[in-house]
Amino acid sequence: MKTSGPLTLAFALSFAAAIPVMGADKPKPAAAAPAAPSKAAAIPDPVAVVEGHEIKKAELDSVLENVLKAQGIPASQLPEDQRLQVYHMLLDDMIAERLIANRAVTEKVSDEEVTAQYDKLKAKFGSEEELKSQLEKAGETETKVKTGIRERLQQQRWMDAQVKGKADVTDADAEDFYKKNPDKFKSPEQVRASHILIAVPQDAKPEVVAEKQKAAQAIADRVKKGEAFGKLAKELSEDPSAKQNSGDLDFFTKEQMVPEFSTAAFGMKKGEISDPVRSSFGFHIIKVTDRKEAETVTLEKVKPELMDYLKKQKRTAELEKIVLAIKEKADIKVNLPDAPKASAQ
Repeated sequence: MKTSGPLTLAFALSFAAAIPVMGADKPKPAAAAPAAPSKAAAIPDPVAVVEGHEIKKAELDSVLENVLKAQGIPASQLPEDQRLQVYHMLLDDMIAERLIANRAVTEKVSDEEVTAQYDKLKAKFGSEEELKSQLEKAGETETKVKTGIRERLQQQRWMDAQVKGKADVTDADAEDFYKKNPDKFKSPEQVRASHILIAVPQDAKPEVVAEKQKAAQAIADRVKKGEAFGKLAKELSEDPSAKQNSGDLDFFTKEQMVPEFSTAAFGMKKGEISDPVRSSFGFHIIKVTDRKEAETVTLEKVKPELMDYLKKQKRTAELEKIVLAIKEKADIKVNLPDAPKASAQ
């Protein structure tokens, strides 16, 4: 949970980053390149001054850490030359946020609105005690969190006023986008399957592999003789999630699973149960529970989601123009060293 820290422009622009209309494959963490030896440029503090407000290096580092954590990348793996480039991108967002915040301070937000948002946050943690416990661990307080909520609501209200009437989308806009982007509305073949995993260490000796395969085959035989797949998954699967989902993996495309698993699952019929399938995780007993053939989603079906997507895109574009115009006239001093230019390939 992030309860404090700078509100990046991506958030400030009402979560309007481009997203695939029909949903993309599950994201995979980006692999960071090995850090090449380089001399880190000295980073001044503050890293910027925006209309008299200092942005501290610690704030920038905190945002960087959160971004990397969300991508599954340890901060130590980010090469220094790339770090400075990322610093500049994040700082640009932080400057935009500060400019918006400076102009939103006069927006009226009631205590009741703040409390309502805080109660929603509390509900996510199950109880006020649990929320307070998590806040303490993060070095936060209820007062600071509520202040942050008020500021976010003020900024949202200011931005709404700036784009009022400028982000409307018509049926014709949706139809035009649908016709010009047919690939975005193609839904690939999908399979729904459950599995029971018998894990095998990567460095397992042949005799251990043989033993694990024998254990997996014994489970497959029990399922084929009529024992409940979900019950055995809960009891025997070494996939940590099996206790909660009884081995169910929901629908997935071929690209979302390791090749050995996908090849087996997509080659099976609904209701079929496999013999043990070896992957880098170990041996899987797979049961295919449903299938969806590839299709092109109709405009009628996707229209509500498409209209929402186009509105967010239009809103983003309008706000970016507004922020750019403010930046051109604002008193902004950036103290970061210039980022190194990308080398020609």
